[in-house]
Amino acid sequence: MSYTKINASAATLSKNRTEGTTSKLSGLCATCVDGCIGMCEVGKSAYRGHEVIYPQPFGIITSACEKDYPVDLSHFTIIGGVEGAWGMEADSDKALFSNVNLEQRIGNGKKIKTRLPFIIPGLGSTAIAKNNWEGLAIGAALSGIPVTVGENVCGMDPESKFSKGKVIHSPELEWRVKLYKDWQQDGYGAIVVQANVEDTNLGVHEYAISELDVDAVELKWGQGAKNIGGEVKIKDLEKAQLLKKRGYVVLPDPDDPVVIKSFKAGNFKEFERHSRVGMVTEEGFLDRVKELRELGAKHVFLKTGAYRPYALAQALKFASKAKIDLLTVDAAGGGTGMSPWRMMMEWGIPEVELHSLLYQYIKKLEKNGEFIPDIAIAGGFSFEDQLLKGLAMGAPYVKLIGMARAPLAAAMVGKTIGKRIEDSDVPVYVGRFGNSKEEIFVTGAKLKQKLGKRFDELPTGPMGLYTYMERLDQGLRQIMAGCRKFKLEYISRDDIAALTKEASDISGIKWIMDIDKDKVEKLLNT
Repeated sequence: MSYTKINASAATLSKNRTEGTTSKLSGLCATCVDGCIGMCEVGKSAYRGHEVIYPQPFGIITSACEKDYPVDLSHFTIIGGVEGAWGMEADSDKALFSNVNLEQRIGNGKKIKTRLPFIIPGLGSTAIAKNNWEGLAIGAALSGIPVTVGENVCGMDPESKFSKGKVIHSPELEWRVKLYKDWQQDGYGAIVVQANVEDTNLGVHEYAISELDVDAVELKWGQGAKNIGGEVKIKDLEKAQLLKKRGYVVLPDPDDPVVIKSFKAGNFKEFERHSRVGMVTEEGFLDRVKELRELGAKHVFLKTGAYRPYALAQALKFASKAKIDLLTVDAAGGGTGMSPWRMMMEWGIPEVELHSLLYQYIKKLEKNGEFIPDIAIAGGFSFEDQLLKGLAMGAPYVKLIGMARAPLAAAMVGKTIGKRIEDSDVPVYVGRFGNSKEEIFVTGAKLKQKLGKRFDELPTGPMGLYTYMERLDQGLRQIMAGCRKFKLEYISRDDIAALTKEASDISGIKWIMDIDKDKVEKLLNT
């Protein structure tokens, strides 16, 4: 069985000349012909080199891993019975799916309350995150879920001001934080500011806590899509030089006279800004968490990626010792806007395996009487069935599901519809529902009632995200009601079953043919 497509993908705008007759090993056409212009990824790399490492067109897309993993969430099924109710009176007139409670509380000490068990992880300095932040921040605020300002925002902001190498003003970060807070409803959700190596060097968390009144901060070890720091393309020479001055790795060197001459001649059109990889130590991590709390952070999070098992164990152990408020474990197989394409396809531990290891490690710590932080998991989640499976696989420790690419897609669609409404050019596919935002978005009337006169200020990007969340809200309630679970705390690993022995062996979830085996035997033999 072949798990990976190589050498040709829509993500790299490449294709084979002889589709269907390619080498399983290299991905090259079975007959590579002298005279071909080079449509495949190897061919395109022959004249654009390192540019082809990244998904294209860079900056206006998000890209998802195409790898066909041996085991994924589709290898599990959701199961339910015909009796009882947990978290609700076992009465058919009361145990309605609309009465399922999806509110969650997270944190060690003071709690962050959420209306839904979701969080939007770090979306940072990439163009696609910046251009859609309005939809993400306002939509998340209205939905009552946390959203995270990702890495490098202050460093990438050309208007940022610094004193002694530390940021003292960033209009971009200030706007992102303020936008969420301005639309936050009844104290639900939170705006979280993340920091990587460069952000820490620039004092981003100190600035966010002291000047922007940010309560929740997140330390970042990595993500599921790549095992190095973030990348951004820079089309402006002066900005490339500015970023190098601020401590970023910029390639090629924007201060090199030969590079400057080549850029001005149009021989290449983009610089690459890279972030460094972190060097984690237990002492350094614990000291930093203590510093952040002393600075005034009310909630400290950690996000780690799809690293080797020992690194996952380190993240959990250190998070336990520091008694942090939320540990997010991001698995391979999700998506991103800026990762090297082959790296995203071929590195890291995928979600079922990584989150199963996480569960095993948590049980070990719990057995030893150690503190267990609240957990969020991420890695390609998009619909309610996957959300239930993720919560069940990590129950009772997983409190939130992290999603980035799907909410971003919803916000982008909402924004696009708004532009088409403004241009009086609503396509037929959408126009059959109406020609105004109240008509097209099924949540329009609800939002208008909720926001009153402020509804007129509401852009359609946030409406796209809010309406997508409304679908997940109802969908998850329906599935939970079918499992007879009416509060999140009652979701258990027994709510799902493995469809294959391999999925069962990896996860520890019972194989479907073994579910209820003892109870069935007792019933039938009585």
